[in-house]
Amino acid sequence: MSSPKIPKTNAARILEGLQIPFELRVAEVDESDLSAVTMAGKLGVDPACVFKTLVAKGDKTGVLMACIPAAAELDLKALAAASGNKHVAMVPLKEVRPLTGYVRGGCSPLGAKKAYPVFVDESAILLEALFVSAGLRGVQLYLKPDDLLRAVAGSYAPVARL
Repeated sequence: MSSPKIPKTNAARILEGLQIPFELRVAEVDESDLSAVTMAGKLGVDPACVFKTLVAKGDKTGVLMACIPAAAELDLKALAAASGNKHVAMVPLKEVRPLTGYVRGGCSPLGAKKAYPVFVDESAILLEALFVSAGLRGVQLYLKPDDLLRAVAGSYAPVARL
């Protein structure tokens, strides 16, 4: 029996174009629980190495993305400080797809409709590799944190609260 074909996503194509090494991993999706912690369980890995991508809007910079560990909460004040904003608020869920092209549970920091600023929680620095969404529910990219930063022209910042 052959294994199921892993769909190639725009995020994966971007990494290939930049010659950044990565792996695609697929896990079953539970539509009733799209949490990153659940995804970590399905992948059989520590939730600290699975990063969820959240979309926010700053009062000065507009839309931005934050990648934080699965079990963490986004620290909006810290994200505002890191991004040069006075205030940052989460983008309403109904606006995420029109802004990024991605659905909840499948939002990738790579390959959004526009190249938004990306802030990766500084805890990623301690990891050899991490998982982020490849842009489809249940499909994850596994790569080095510095390679992710390079691919999205992002920066590390203390934006997560555990």
